Amino acid sequence: MELADAIDLLDWKRRVFDLYADVRAAAEPRAAWDRWRTTRDELFAGHPQTPLTDADRATFGGLAYYAYDPALRVEGTLQPASPTSSELPSSGDSPILFDRIGRARFELGGATHLLELYWLSAYAGGLFLPFRDATSGTETYGGGRYLYDTVKGADVGVGDGRLTLDFNFSYHPSCSYQPSWVCPLAPPANTLEIPVRAGERTRP
Repeated sequence: MELADAIDLLDWKRRVFDLYADVRAAAEPRAAWDRWRTTRDELFAGHPQTPLTDADRATFGGLAYYAYDPALRVEGTLQPASPTSSELPSSGDSPILFDRIGRARFELGGATHLLELYWLSAYAGGLFLPFRDATSGTETYGGGRYLYDTVKGADVGVGDGRLTLDFNFSYHPSCSYQPSWVCPLAPPANTLEIPVRAGERTRP
């Protein structure tokens, strides 16, 4: 990586980390969501590290989202597990190595659900929570969306045995905008059978 690219990437990460720190500190999740959307649009439109192609950026009018739904913000109970090496599927030629470290148990749509939690096995690590749902491949990216990717700053809130699962903050991975990016994707174990119409979506 060239020095200039590395400095641009550092700036992108700093902005995303600062954004999520504000999200966690906000008294009103809806107001935090509004700022999250605005900041993401600014980064995608004008930052050198945008995952958009030059052609897409020239016509970019903002990312598409479902309307904010407070019912799709829930608290998950953390269920620890002995770390298990897991190769998650990726948009590239090879899987990406994570450790499955536990699960989040939560209620949504009148039913109980489980999502597996992963820790990046590479240097420094980070919590990762991808998921697919009944909208994947039609209304949202087929490879799934992310709720947590703390390596890159995406962290809505965790503590005291609980994990905030605010699906309004779910978003598409970079590879959904440009195939040259390689991203881990949601494994079959993290597929919700219900539609989750919150967060980022493909344009109607």
